[in-house]
Parts: sequence; C-alpha cells; structure tokens
Amino acid sequence: MRKLLALVVVLLAVHVALLFVRPSGAAAPPSDSALDVGIVFDVGGRGDKSFNDGAYAGAMRATRDFGAHVRFIEPGEGSDREAGLRLLAAEGMDLVIGVGFIFTDDLTLLAREYPHVRFAGVDLAVAEDAAGNPIQPPSNLAALKFREEEGSFLVGALAALLGNSNRLGFVGGMDVPLIHKFEAGYRAGVRHVCPGCQVVAQYAGVTPEAFSNPGRGKELALSQYQSGVNIIFHASGSTGLGVFEAARQTGRLAIGVDADQYAEMPGSVLTSMVKGVDAAVYDAIKATLDGTFTGGIRVFGLAESGVGYVYDANNDRLIPPAARARVEQLRDSIIAGHIRVPSRR
Repeated sequence: MRKLLALVVVLLAVHVALLFVRPSGAAAPPSDSALDVGIVFDVGGRGDKSFNDGAYAGAMRATRDFGAHVRFIEPGEGSDREAGLRLLAAEGMDLVIGVGFIFTDDLTLLAREYPHVRFAGVDLAVAEDAAGNPIQPPSNLAALKFREEEGSFLVGALAALLGNSNRLGFVGGMDVPLIHKFEAGYRAGVRHVCPGCQVVAQYAGVTPEAFSNPGRGKELALSQYQSGVNIIFHASGSTGLGVFEAARQTGRLAIGVDADQYAEMPGSVLTSMVKGVDAAVYDAIKATLDGTFTGGIRVFGLAESGVGYVYDANNDRLIPPAARARVEQLRDSIIAGHIRVPSRR
C-alpha cells in the first residue's frame, strides 16, 4: 500500500512539472493551433441561409486553411450579445467578431476595455462628425462594411427589366439605416431602367426580431403580390423565407439577399444580391494570423467584388441574354464611376 501511495505521489509530481515545460526554443505553440477566434452571430443565428451562414462559411474555411480554432456563440436577447462578446474577450481570444450592426456599441466599448484584443464587426455602424466625415473606430477594431446599395441597384434594374409590371416590391427586416441602403439602391436601379415604375417598400418591424419572422415576411409579400407586384427583393434575414413561400404560392418571383438563396425555393428565386461576408470574415482571420490586422474602416463594393448578383446554371433560364447584358453594362458603369448609386432613401 505504501509503495502504491509513493508511486502515485511521484506520478503526480511529474505531471505537475510537465505542465510548466515548453519545447526548447519554442516561444509559442505551432501556428496551426495558435490562433483563437470567437464569433457571436446576429439575430437568427446559424441556419438563416443568408448573413450568419456567410460568416460561418468564412470561419470554417479559415479553420481548414489555417487551423484556426473558432468558437461560435448564438445569442438570444440583446444582453446576451454583449455578454458573449465580453466572455470571448476576457478569455483572451486573438480575434473577436460580432456579426451584424447591432454589435456596434458593444464592440466599440469592449475594444477600448481590451486594447490588446483584436475585434471586427461585420456591418459595424460608423458615426460621422459634423462635417459628414466618418469617425474612425478604435485602432484594434475593424469595421467590415459593404456598399449594399451597389449590388441592390443591379437587382433593381434586373427586376424592372423582367417584372412585366410598373410595380416592384421590397421587403426589409428592421427599419434601420443599414437596410435603407438596400432599398435606396434597389429603387435607383428600378428607376434607372424604368423611370415610370413604382417601388412598394415595407418593413417587418423596428426591433431586431424583424429579421427572424418568416410569417410576417409572407404576410407582407402576399399583400404586395396581390397589389400587382411580380418581383420582390427582400433584405430581411430569415424573414425572407416567408417571402419565398409567398412567391411559390402565387407563382411570382423573389430576389434573395446576402448569399445565393436559390436553393431555398428553386424556380421562385430570380437571383440574389450577394455580400462577401464569408470573404470579409476569412480575410480578417488571415490578417490576424499574418500579423497584418489593423483597425479602421474597410468597405467592399462592386469594384472589390464585395457585392454582386447571382447568375449561373440555376437561374440563367429566368434571365434572358439581353437583360443580363444590360445589367453587366450597368455594373461596369458603376465601377467606372459613371453611375453614382445613392445609399440613402
């Protein structure tokens, strides 16, 4: 018994000693396990087939390519979002990402509280000074922003070209400036090719839950289709799944957002206005690994391939060559600066 006890004591001592041993010459673990990333999803979480899923895809690609360790948190109410970010920052993550403009205040506060932690906010809202110039975020916080109005302009033009009606529809999620950018660009695209066309725009609500209410999306879409609208562009997160169901039910068309949403309702989705959320998240993780991460405002538009629209084998039969050529011409004109797309209603 004494021999057994002595053996246990020796083994325990060796185990404790090994906890403090590092390989000779190694200042840190291998790079494939050195990067810890924390991501807090927006309202709707994973499975929205849109915004959050784009962030997830970018993070998983970074996991495969760089061996990054990514921890995901899906918040419930608003207070949970701040708590999730704070938990990740307190754990000393190399990079903490908040997905959605709702995280703006929390990320800005935490970036100041944890100056040695890198933060990134997808669609982070940037304030302006009295002269209208953007106020830069803290030096350890990157605002990953998109020119949603440019991609929305293109799908607006496409909707007007193919709508066979002077009424086009728009369903937004939460009635906030970010979603107004989608509406503004869409309206501009419609009017560019059809000056006499009217855009019927409605929003699902004024709280974040407006992005996760398919029933409300279907209700709004049905009313628009019944009013003579043939094509609706939605910018409403998973609320848009209700728009797709209304399109299927009425035999009309809808336009997806943020990611290619054709698979959500094949035959009823004309195209999707895509945002490179996956690429933005991937690049932020890569920059952290490379040591090139910097705070500040980064904006992705048509010129940077940050936004666009889907045209592939799934929907080419819905888009005649002449319409495709016209939209591509408009795309080139925007990139060249010949067309300036408004970002406000």
